[in-house]
Amino acid sequence: MLGGARSGKSAYAEQLIQTWQKQTDGTGKVYYLATAPCTFSADVNSSENVQDSEDTEMLERIAHHKRRRPEEWQTLEEPLCLAQRLAEIEDKLAQPTQSAVLVDCLTLWMLNIIEADCRKQQVQALLDFLEQTNLKLIMVSNEVGLGVVPMGKLSREFVDELGRLHQDVAKRVEQVTFVTAGLPMRLK
Repeated sequence: MLGGARSGKSAYAEQLIQTWQKQTDGTGKVYYLATAPCTFSADVNSSENVQDSEDTEMLERIAHHKRRRPEEWQTLEEPLCLAQRLAEIEDKLAQPTQSAVLVDCLTLWMLNIIEADCRKQQVQALLDFLEQTNLKLIMVSNEVGLGVVPMGKLSREFVDELGRLHQDVAKRVEQVTFVTAGLPMRLK
């Protein structure tokens, strides 16, 4: 699920998972795998003016997402080792096809793994996982490559790496949907 900021991609992904869950007569188990921990805080070394080193706007975004989720969905957080966490979920399930995982979002995950300097190995682990999984998996990510090339080196690295990740994931999944203004457009 790709789209810009506030395009409706997360809400659409949640709607798809709820529709799937209804089709299983409510027996399908849903995991919501968040890549931004609820304890998210701003970088205290950042040049941004943030009181008490807490990014209150980001915390409100996280709270907004939490309020939309059905209570029966199990929420997990994984800012770095996404493939490992997905494999753990799949391994503990007797019937992986009776479960679905919504990953929200690859954008924050990419920021996390660039900052932790483990991008190459974590991306490869995710791509390898996608090649062999039986999980019903919906992944949400911002399409940030539609604008101008950023001026800063780190910003360019982020846009380039996220764009490459989107291409590599798209090659390995059955469906790719672009959401804009809350409207889904199937790309694959």
